[in-house]
Amino acid sequence: MYLPTRLRILLAVLLLGSVCAHADIVVVVSAKSAVTSLTQDQVADIFMGRAAAFPGGGAAVPVDQREGSPVRNDFYEAISGKALPQMKAYWARMLFTGRGQPPVEVGDSGEVKHLVAGNSKLIAYIDRAALDNSVKVVFTLH
Repeated sequence: MYLPTRLRILLAVLLLGSVCAHADIVVVVSAKSAVTSLTQDQVADIFMGRAAAFPGGGAAVPVDQREGSPVRNDFYEAISGKALPQMKAYWARMLFTGRGQPPVEVGDSGEVKHLVAGNSKLIAYIDRAALDNSVKVVFTLH
């Protein structure tokens, strides 16, 4: 199939931009939380509704970034291996069967960080660039 030069350049720029746009994502809790680290499986269990507590006790309430956020998309692909449409289908099944509810959506990394900083029950993922001493990293996505 022949593509005009301009279209090929545009496609190359879009593809390159999507490859380079992935954020450095960290999972955070309040700086006041007793949780110090989590494994990928523990993070996945909390965000997929399979666990409602941190290891060692204490409620774990996951917080999502808004739908369509590149950080959210990258997080779920890395933590669950599922793309956004698969995650929507997963939560539809969980809701339909009464086995769980998706995390509450808040906003971007800054808004999420602000909310998590004030509540030691919350856990969220943010872009590493938004980090400050109000939250602590318990897992880093690679």
